[in-house]
Amino acid sequence: MVRLTSLVKTSGCAAKLSPKDLNNVLKQLPTFSDERLLEGFEHSEDALVYDIGDDRVIIETVDFFPPMVDDPFTFGEIAAANALSDIYAMGAEPKLAMNLMCFPSCLDLDVMKEILLGGSSKVKEANAIIAGGHTISDREPKYGLSVTGFSKKEDVWFNSGLKVGDVLVLTKKLGVGIVNTAAKVDEADKDSISDAIASMRTLNKKARDYARDLNVHAATDVTGFSLLGHLKEMASSSKKSVIINYDGIKKIEGAEELARFGFIPEGAYNNRDFLISDVEFSPDIKREEEDVLFDPQTSGGLLLSLKKEDAQIYLSRMKEAFIVGCVVEEKDKLIKVMR
Repeated sequence: MVRLTSLVKTSGCAAKLSPKDLNNVLKQLPTFSDERLLEGFEHSEDALVYDIGDDRVIIETVDFFPPMVDDPFTFGEIAAANALSDIYAMGAEPKLAMNLMCFPSCLDLDVMKEILLGGSSKVKEANAIIAGGHTISDREPKYGLSVTGFSKKEDVWFNSGLKVGDVLVLTKKLGVGIVNTAAKVDEADKDSISDAIASMRTLNKKARDYARDLNVHAATDVTGFSLLGHLKEMASSSKKSVIINYDGIKKIEGAEELARFGFIPEGAYNNRDFLISDVEFSPDIKREEEDVLFDPQTSGGLLLSLKKEDAQIYLSRMKEAFIVGCVVEEKDKLIKVMR
């Protein structure tokens, strides 16, 4: 069996275009105006939100990427979980999905079948359905989904509602991109790889469900632009700043050590280049610890902003979750990282 990761230069959400380059293009594009379009791409939301009347909205997203694991079925699971996550990050329920597949002609079609079966398994787990898709021939395999969800208008979560005094809660460990990079050259140990795969293939459904009766002021999911990148989007759109406690952040076992030895995905360097002017690190934060915070996550966790009381309720339900920091009044730097 061909190793899928040997066919690609970058993998997972680390394959995203540099946020600096993307931003330069997006700001030159025209915006579309429609009174029913509640959110497009202007505010870096995870999905578009369109009012369909009767206090209901439709939420749409699309996501696909090259493989970060060699097993086709597992790759399909991870890609689907990652695409579905944007709907969960808006507090909504995914209902419809369509496959997006780029596939090399040199690979056995059984590989494509296994990728699609892996994706189907996660869509079923989400209680959604796949009803079609699109395939093209490509030199590198890529897979993902376009996903449609629905929600009551008042129940949608946006990334722009940070409030001073809020606690920031994350539901998955960091370091996935670093571990995946090391795994491609057989330098990550089995426990680290297993931990990363388990995280990536886990739906954010439970993470969303446990917060639905709480007052979530702002939300997003942490993916290719890193924890710091998604925090910047939240802080900037909310006109607030955030303070991060590095020691409170959970990491994939071995991620810091691998970062110290230089197993850094290209996307992390792109993230650093784009974000560094908005971040202040205390002097005792090591370079490899900075790298963990710039690390592009594939199928990362939900990042929620809640008042302290709601955060404690959430943590009692979602045992995997942890506090990463808090929200303060807007300062010169959007993000400060300290111990």
